[in-house]
Amino acid sequence: MQTGKVTEGRQQTVRRLERTILELLERRAPDASICPSDAARAAYEGDDDGWRALMDPARLAARHLVEQGEVEITQGGRPIPPGKARGPIRIRRVR
Repeated sequence: MQTGKVTEGRQQTVRRLERTILELLERRAPDASICPSDAARAAYEGDDDGWRALMDPARLAARHLVEQGEVEITQGGRPIPPGKARGPIRIRRVR
C-alpha cells in the first residue's frame, strides 16, 4: 500500500513532466509531436538510463494534459482517446 508521501512525490513528478511536455512542444513547430521518452529524458537529472523510470509518469502526464485540453495523444498520426492507446504514442498540441 502506498503512503501519502509516495503519492505526493509521484504527483510532483507528474506535474513536472506535464510542464516538461508543454515546454518541449512550445520549442517545436505547431504541428510537431514528441515521444513520452523525450519528456522523460528532459526531466531526468542524471546521465544514465534512469529516465526510463519516468516513462509511466510521462504517459500519465500526457493523459492529464489531454483531459485539460492542452494536447492530444496520437498513434499513426491520428488522435486517439488515451484509454485506447496501446504501444508507442506521440504527443502533440491540440489542433
